[in-house]
Amino acid sequence: MYTPAVEMKDGFEAVPGVVIGGGARPVYIIGPCVIESEAMAVAVAHGLEELAAHHGVPLVFKASFDKANRSSLESFRGPGLELGLEILGRVKEETGLPILTDFHEPWQAERVAAVADVLQIPAFLCRQTDMLLAAGRTGAVVNIKKGQFMAPEDMRHAVAKVASTGNTKVFLTERGSSFGYHNLVVDIRSFPVMREFAPVVFDVTHSLQLPGGLGHATAGAREYHPYLARAAAAAGVDGFFIEAHPDPPSALSDATTQLSLEEVDTLIPQLERIIRAVEGVHE
Repeated sequence: MYTPAVEMKDGFEAVPGVVIGGGARPVYIIGPCVIESEAMAVAVAHGLEELAAHHGVPLVFKASFDKANRSSLESFRGPGLELGLEILGRVKEETGLPILTDFHEPWQAERVAAVADVLQIPAFLCRQTDMLLAAGRTGAVVNIKKGQFMAPEDMRHAVAKVASTGNTKVFLTERGSSFGYHNLVVDIRSFPVMREFAPVVFDVTHSLQLPGGLGHATAGAREYHPYLARAAAAAGVDGFFIEAHPDPPSALSDATTQLSLEEVDTLIPQLERIIRAVEGVHE
């Protein structure tokens, strides 16, 4: 039986000054679900830049240029590859924040890596060999979202596919597992399981989704975000993935799960206090 030789739980420097894993301070990956406009993306990035400086935490800006798996054909997908990368480049230029974004087809990897510091493999594509190899070959940091259908220990194989390219700058993001119809649950055991072979980030926002819960779109239970986030902090994750919007109810995607900047401002110090309280427990 093939067993991938993957032992990459040690940390690595994703970008200068931002280390993921290996006992480093947890990183915050925050931004809107999708780029709605250049003005909105830049404004959110500046707001997050101020929050990161205020709380003294490492922060990576995230946003999607295309939401390729929306429930309905009529749902807003984003500005697309060309304009989306142009906007992300502007965000990086104006704020200096490192950038994370997802891609959906192997040929996009090189184009995206020219702008983004972290390439993200969407959860539904986490087993797609060509996607994983394309991301690894860019040499960029690779974030693999754990599929809602995947056992945490099986994500070892996805990590091994990226590592086969010689790229060991890989981390995993837990975003909940399907539990019947229209529901996700977060198994806290997945954090230590996956941390045996890669750093692990917790996706606060998507773990709150109720897939297809609105019929034409995904619903969510954003009121539970502090409970799941605090539990993950106590479990010793290597970072937090949070979607934030200036006015969540008006968001063009994931309106039921995104947080406001004010909620992010409240949540970060809560998580930091828990991290300090359990410091050393997981060593």
